[in-house]
This record gives sequence, C-alpha cells and structure tokens, in this order.
Amino acid sequence: MAQKDKVVCIFGGSGFVGQYICQDLARAGYRIKIVTRIPESAYSLKTYGNVGQIAAVQCNYKDQSAIEDMVEGCDAVINLVGILFEKRKNNFIRIHRDVPEMIARACANKKVNRFIHISALGVDKAKSKSAKSKLAGEKGVLEHYPQVIILRPSVIFGPGDSFFNMFAKLATFLPALPLIGGGHTKFQPVYVGDIAQAVTNILIEDKGAYVGHTYQLGGPEIMTFREIYKTLLAEINRERTLIPIPWSLAKVQGMILGLMPKPLLTCDQVKSLQTDNIVDEDALGLKDLGVKPTALGIMLPHYLSNFRRGGPFADKKVG
Repeated sequence: MAQKDKVVCIFGGSGFVGQYICQDLARAGYRIKIVTRIPESAYSLKTYGNVGQIAAVQCNYKDQSAIEDMVEGCDAVINLVGILFEKRKNNFIRIHRDVPEMIARACANKKVNRFIHISALGVDKAKSKSAKSKLAGEKGVLEHYPQVIILRPSVIFGPGDSFFNMFAKLATFLPALPLIGGGHTKFQPVYVGDIAQAVTNILIEDKGAYVGHTYQLGGPEIMTFREIYKTLLAEINRERTLIPIPWSLAKVQGMILGLMPKPLLTCDQVKSLQTDNIVDEDALGLKDLGVKPTALGIMLPHYLSNFRRGGPFADKKVG
C-alpha cells in the first residue's frame, strides 16, 4: 500500500512537536487526521499538505467510544497529548496516564497496525508528579498494546520551542537569570525535526524490530543548565549574571509562580530538575531509528536571532 493510501491519526497534533511530525508525514504522502479538543488550533496545519490530505477533528478524550471512532480505519496512531503544568481538571494523571491508556485500548480494539507513544526522557528516574504520571501512562499503554513504540525525548529545541525561546526572551529584559540548584542538572537537547524524522522512519520502514521497544532521544551534546545558559547568551549577544538558586528557595519560587495562569516555574518542575535528563549509555536511540542527531549550535542561530542585541542583523557589516 502506498503512503498516500495510509491514514495516520495524531492525538495532540496541533502542538509544537505535532506540527513538525504532521509536516514530515504530509511530505511522505500520508493522509493525516489531527485529533484535538479545539480543531481551530490545527487549521493552519492544513497548508502542509494537499487539499483534503490533512483534517482536524474534535474529540472528547473522556469518551472511550469517541476515541475508538477516531482510530478506526487508521494504519497508525501517534499520541502526543501532554501538559507542562496542572490546571483545574487537566491534571497529570488524567492527561498522562488515563488518556494514553484509552488510546492504547482503542488501538488494540480496532487492530491499528502501529502505535507510537511520545513520553519523556527520565520518567523512570525523576520524582516529580509529571514524570510519575508519564511512567504510569507508559505502563498502561504497554498493558493494552504491548507492541507500542515509546519515544522518550530530552528537552526539545527548534523554532517555536518553549524552552530556549522563553529564556532568550527573559534575557532581553532581566539583568540576571536564575540557576536552579546551581545549574548542575544535565540535559541532552534534541532537535524537534529529528523527532519528526524518527516517527516518519518508523512508519515508512515499518520494521517489526521497532515494535515493543522504548527509544531514548537525545542530541549529540550533554550540557548542564549553566552551559545551556551560556550558549544561549552567546547566541543572542547578551551578558547576564547567572545567580545560583538553592533548591529550597527554588521550591518557594515555584509555589508563587505556579499560581500564574501560565506559570514560568512550578514546584513540580523544580523537583524534575533535580534529576539529570540524559540518555542511558545502553539505550536505543535516534541512530537506531536511522536519524543522525542535530547539534544545538546548528539550529539556534536560525530562530533566536530576533532576541539578539541590535536585532537579527546586528552582526552583519554594511558594505
């Protein structure tokens, strides 16, 4: 069956990572169904494909039958549903554990050929509520659909990310930046385009060897929080004081900032930062999925230039 005859259903496809996966799959010829609570948020993604190739569909994630209707007739399903902080009824357990279980059950009932579940690196080590709920989600998915392919990315970077863009923006008006826990936590930033390519490779190659395995996705560099700050500041040509913040004080800040409608920091995120976010030495990773990891320095200049002192062309000489 040609790719153009295959249908991929993406839950949470209107988000940052989903946009890149949608674009790659559309280029490969797949027909794509983006499942979301708010279809209008995914309308812009229709421009990635031909007329009728990409559709945005509303779904009630609390209704098992509604989820089964979404996956029926699909060749593959991808789950990207996730939240960074809890808000009212959108708590970690419901979003990270219950919803993935329902999707996995639907995939099993409707005999979907491939199911890819996007989790997060370090969920088996971190003590935060978010990490624990995602680990519970992985276990629930495996129980209902043992052949699921689980991808665990580290902190994700790329145009539109909520990590480097946020800190670059803060650096434009704050005289100092906080180093939570002294800035010793290690990360292995992974490019969003590499995640999208990995997903596309899994579906196109359709290797039976992929199924039932968990892949840890990290870039070629392991960096501490302090090193990430320095790399970012060098890229936007700004000097800022880096102030170490003890864990105890960071928790207090998380309590206060966590009250914001869209918090910059929460207590749970502080707890998450107490665990390194890097790929295990013996883990399956991007290379096993046919992807060469992209270095941070290759992509940062392309999307952080607007935060550069003097503007995006500040380093260009007028001849």
